[in-house]
Amino acid sequence: MNDTHPAISSIELLRILLDEEGLAYREAWNVVYNTFCYTNHTVLPEALEKWSSNLIKKLLPRHLELIQLVNHYFCESLRQKYPGDDAKVARMSIFEEGDEQKVRMAYLSIVCSHTVNGVAALHTDLLRATIFSEFNHFYPNKIQNKTNGVTPRRWLHCCNPGLSELISDTVGSTDEWITNLDTLRQLSEHADSEEFVSRFVEVKRSNKRRLQKFVKDNTGIDIPLDALYDVQVKRIHEYKRQLLNILYVVHRYLTIKDTPKHERAANFVPRVVMIGGKAAPGYYNAKIIIELINAVGRVVNSDGDLDNLLKVVYLPNYNVSSA
Repeated sequence: MNDTHPAISSIELLRILLDEEGLAYREAWNVVYNTFCYTNHTVLPEALEKWSSNLIKKLLPRHLELIQLVNHYFCESLRQKYPGDDAKVARMSIFEEGDEQKVRMAYLSIVCSHTVNGVAALHTDLLRATIFSEFNHFYPNKIQNKTNGVTPRRWLHCCNPGLSELISDTVGSTDEWITNLDTLRQLSEHADSEEFVSRFVEVKRSNKRRLQKFVKDNTGIDIPLDALYDVQVKRIHEYKRQLLNILYVVHRYLTIKDTPKHERAANFVPRVVMIGGKAAPGYYNAKIIIELINAVGRVVNSDGDLDNLLKVVYLPNYNVSSA
């Protein structure tokens, strides 16, 4: 489960096993527990969703019943380990009581998963020491670390065939470096090779042509090939600072406009700023940040006075295929 957004999936599997497949609860629970694991990406509140019990009851009444059942067994195990400590049971309960009862989806994810992980060593240590510390004591060794990374098979070999071919021609077969990236250290021996560097530059330029066409096909915007491509793609969120990025673009635009034309080429590298990502449906501020980026783009891209020194592109429907 990638953060808590899909947390209800564990309860859906439990429902299928109980209501459609006819398994006994313990048997169904063992399947669920051994099927799911949960990745936490941040200690910030947006990754620790709390869903209204009333909303779940209205939309998914059977799922709320099963969450209550899971929580019952979980709280019983807490009472056995911490007899008389009702405050701890309340703190660790999947349900948060208050004016409106809510389901702590992060706690549900922990309880329903055989392992939980952070995405960097420091992050995982923080999970163990802060927001999930009581769960870390209750479930020793459940919270593990899995440092974020990318697979060279997909993100280099498959999506960048030109560079992959150059690497293979330079350091040996694809099978060697794709399973042992330390092999890429051999490339440093060719850093001063005119042939290697020229091939590398052409691979990069060819990829920029592909991106140039992709942008044109998907946005209608013509971007220059001979420019620095400045790309920020991630979820649209205030803490991820796309707003800061676009304010910088406004500053750069005004600075270019304030510079005499004959001095611009010496002072500014041509730059194409591309921002992509999606906003949560109810996240108003994220949506107006998207609106602002597009509004700035309309001003900048329609200003013929810039001579392609600056372009702004909002990449629509950004997803893994686009990446």
